[in-house]
Amino acid sequence: MIFEKDGNSTIVFQENISLAKFMENLNASYDKIRNDHIVVNLFSFTKLTSGDVLEFLQLSNKHRGAKKSFVLVTDKVTYDEVPDEICVVPTIQEALDLIDMEEIERDLEL
Repeated sequence: MIFEKDGNSTIVFQENISLAKFMENLNASYDKIRNDHIVVNLFSFTKLTSGDVLEFLQLSNKHRGAKKSFVLVTDKVTYDEVPDEICVVPTIQEALDLIDMEEIERDLEL
């Protein structure tokens, strides 16, 4: 698992591993990044379904409940295919833009 810090966000990368193992590693490493906004780059997974994305729901809800952003990056699943509780965008830049927007909303208490 690779962590790349970008300001107050951490981008999580992983290559050549199953989704189950990735989730296990992410949950084990969560305490290291829990104070940052989290962007999970899923481009290393060639096959990804909306059901796979739902595996992140519990962690996403936990992180967003702590007033931090949690965004998944993939072009295999669109935001229309998953519940509103999960943020899915097609690029890293869009993930960072979304985090900026969510920070503004939190600051304005919207």
